[in-house]
Amino acid sequence: MHLGSLLHPAHPRRRAIAVAAGALTLLVATAPFLPDDSGPLPEITTQGDESDQPPTSVDTATRGSITPEMRAEIDRVVAEGEGMSVSARSSTYRLATATTRCAVFEGQRYCLGLGWTTKTQEEAAAGMADAAAPRPTRTPPEQTGDLDPAAAMRQRADLPTHERAAAERAELSAAARAVAKVWLIRHEIQGVPLPDGFADRHPEAQVAARATARNHPRKFEILREKQVRPQQEYYWCGPAAMQMIAWGWRDRRQGQALWADRLGTTTAGTGITEMVRVVNNNTGYDNAEHAGEYIVLDISDFTYKQWWRLIKKHVHTYEAPVVLHPVLLRQYFPYLDDDASGHFQVGRGYERTEDGQKLLGYFEPWDQSEFDPTEPRIARNQWQSAYKSFRANQAHFQHNLGV
Repeated sequence: MHLGSLLHPAHPRRRAIAVAAGALTLLVATAPFLPDDSGPLPEITTQGDESDQPPTSVDTATRGSITPEMRAEIDRVVAEGEGMSVSARSSTYRLATATTRCAVFEGQRYCLGLGWTTKTQEEAAAGMADAAAPRPTRTPPEQTGDLDPAAAMRQRADLPTHERAAAERAELSAAARAVAKVWLIRHEIQGVPLPDGFADRHPEAQVAARATARNHPRKFEILREKQVRPQQEYYWCGPAAMQMIAWGWRDRRQGQALWADRLGTTTAGTGITEMVRVVNNNTGYDNAEHAGEYIVLDISDFTYKQWWRLIKKHVHTYEAPVVLHPVLLRQYFPYLDDDASGHFQVGRGYERTEDGQKLLGYFEPWDQSEFDPTEPRIARNQWQSAYKSFRANQAHFQHNLGV
C-alpha cells in the first residue's frame, strides 16, 4: 500500500480500478485521429446538461511515456526558443511571441506557461501580450500572489539560454507524459472522440468502476475544514494553497515557506504550471486511485455546464482537490473589500441546494485583514456561487486551472 494512502484519512476510496485496454480499444476503434500542428484541434461539443452520463466509462490517466515523435516535437520547440534573441527588456510583443510557444502531442496543443489549449500559438501569444500591456488609466489591483503575465514572461526571458531551454524541456516533457489525461477530459467532458489506437498507445489510461454523472450526490466535499491557514505574505496565495492541498494528503502541516521554496515563488508571485508540478511531485492525488497526472487546462472553450461537470468529477469521482485560478474581483466574490489580482484557491466541494443553486466549496488563502486590519476578515472555508467562480476563472487572463 502507498504510504500516502495511510496518511489520507479525509475520504478513503470506495471503488476498484481496473485497466481494461481491450474494452477501451472497442470504444475508440472508429474515432478519427487529428491532423498535425498546423491543422485544427478537436471540435468541441456539449454532452447535454450536467446530469448526463459521460460518453464512456473511461476515467483518468497516470504518467505515460515520451515517444520518439514527442521527443522530436519537444526538441523542435526548445530549439526554436534557443534561436531567439530575447531578454527581460524586450517589448511586450517580443516577450509574448518568444516565450509563448506551443507543441502538439497526438493532436493536443500545449503552450508554455499556459497549459493545454485549443488556441493557436498566435492566439495564445496575442492573449499574453494583451494581458501584459500597460493600462495607465486603470488602478493596479491588489496583489495576492498569482504571477502576472509581464512578470512571468520577463522571468523566463531573463534566464540564461541554457537554463531557459532546460526549464522549457522539463515543462514540455511533463506535458507530453500527460497527453492521455487531456484526451480523456476532452472526451468525457466535451464529447471529443478519442483517436484511433488510443488504448494501445496509452496503457496508463484507466477504465474504472467509479461514479458517473448520474450518481453524483447533491453535495460532496473533501479535505478537512480545520486543515487551513491564511497566506502569510501578500504574494503567497500559491504557497498557502499548496500547504492546504498537501496537508489534506499527508495529514500534517508543513510551513508555507517550504512550499514557497518548492514552487519557486518570488515577490512577483507563483505560476500555475509550478502549482501543478508541485502537486504531482509532492502528493498522491496524481495516482490512479485519484485524479491521475494533474495538468494545466485552458477552459476558455468550456461552457459553464462542462466546467461544473469537471468540478464534480474531480471532487466526487477522483476525491482530489482542484487548483482553482480565478481573478479576485468583487463582482464575483462578495467578501472582498477591494478588487485584487489573479489568485489560487483550493476547490474541494460542490452542492446543488434544494432551491437549485449551485455552490462551489473551496479553501480561500486570501484574508485582507491580515494585511489591513481595517478591512473585514475573510473565512478560509467558503461556499459561493459556482457560476460566479466559473466567470472569475474565465475572466483570468490565462483562463485555466489545475486538474
